[in-house]
Amino acid sequence: MYYDLITVGGGPAGMMGAAAAAQRGLKVVLLEKNDRLGKKLSITGNGRCNFTNLCDPASFMDNIVNNGRFLHASLNRFNNHSLVSFFNSLGVKTKVEDDNRVFPASDRAEEIIKALHNYLHKSKVEIRFNSAVKKVLAVNNRVTGVITDNNKVAGENVLIATGGLSYRQTGSAGDGFRMARTLGHFIAPPRPALVPLVAGGKWVKQLQGLSLQNINVQAVNVQAVLEEKVIAEQTGELIFTHFGVSGPVILKLSSLINKCPPSSLALRIDLFSSISTTQLNAQLIEIFKKNHGKYLKNALGDFVPQKMLPLLQVFAGIDILKQVDQITKEEREKLANSLKRIALTIKGARPLNEAMVTAGGIDTNEINPSSMESKIVRGLFFAGEVIDVDALTGGFNLQIAFSTGYLSGVSVKSEHEHVGS
Repeated sequence: MYYDLITVGGGPAGMMGAAAAAQRGLKVVLLEKNDRLGKKLSITGNGRCNFTNLCDPASFMDNIVNNGRFLHASLNRFNNHSLVSFFNSLGVKTKVEDDNRVFPASDRAEEIIKALHNYLHKSKVEIRFNSAVKKVLAVNNRVTGVITDNNKVAGENVLIATGGLSYRQTGSAGDGFRMARTLGHFIAPPRPALVPLVAGGKWVKQLQGLSLQNINVQAVNVQAVLEEKVIAEQTGELIFTHFGVSGPVILKLSSLINKCPPSSLALRIDLFSSISTTQLNAQLIEIFKKNHGKYLKNALGDFVPQKMLPLLQVFAGIDILKQVDQITKEEREKLANSLKRIALTIKGARPLNEAMVTAGGIDTNEINPSSMESKIVRGLFFAGEVIDVDALTGGFNLQIAFSTGYLSGVSVKSEHEHVGS
């Protein structure tokens, strides 16, 4: 059997690419190493599947961390509204939640996977499960097929949509990186993105389980020559863990700083980001007046998280068993400054396997952004996380997967094509 397109990987990018090509009348086979499609997709967003974001185009691009310009063509060809309409046409009802995040109304990722599976079937895509691809075959820089565990599959084009290295239990083992490298492509070193951070300091473990809302966190370069330089900044929820920090604000920061050596980084946590240090100092004055004669730990009981109270000695050098009347102006101002600037040393990120997304991948300079075809090997296409593109949380990464998959599928050329694109 000879195929117009061999798609390697049954995630969102692979499924969309295979279907888009088959809709044009091409003979397509999808090879999936697992026993089912969309294994990683099934756990996305805690199983709810935040599959896109309906923000405006400029805001969408602002949420792409690496190589956003490379994605202009794919996002213009098949954008967020196109994707929502696509799933609606397949019978999937959708809903929009805060920050323009889009989910299936059922809150079930399996509904998205089932809809895609049915669409592949209707598009007459042949699906082979438990088919791990070992090698892409090429002669004279032209694709001729692939080698699987079991046999050789001949084809005119190959789409590599194997994902990255995150969530290895779903089958993401970097297969696409290896295959692309063998064919002459450069692979930007894979890095964990959207991942918790490991922090230094014995006091961090004392805060395990503490969740802080609406706080501002800055990532700073502590090795800057003149003064600390702010590299990235986010506001949102932070969670202290047994190893360091996590939560939405940290996951986003991790993507923005993962090219920096950990030894140069520190976090600055602002517990009261909505007010200035002067305003915070004024509030402390009022709190101390109302709590005349009380210990500091009791006076601040409703103002500072209980778990943090014992650490005021660490942050501000103030004994929490000191009466508020005895606290000097200098100590109060130091306390205000400390609550606006808690310093946290960063040792690094958690392993790639724990990351939501893999940063790095196939060099975008070696891929035609208008088609997703390799500039090195004719008939070789790439889509999704295997490419050196990544974005922040909110549905952006899945949209990129679907968009690049779609563009590759409609760009595949075949001598056997009989339906126009």
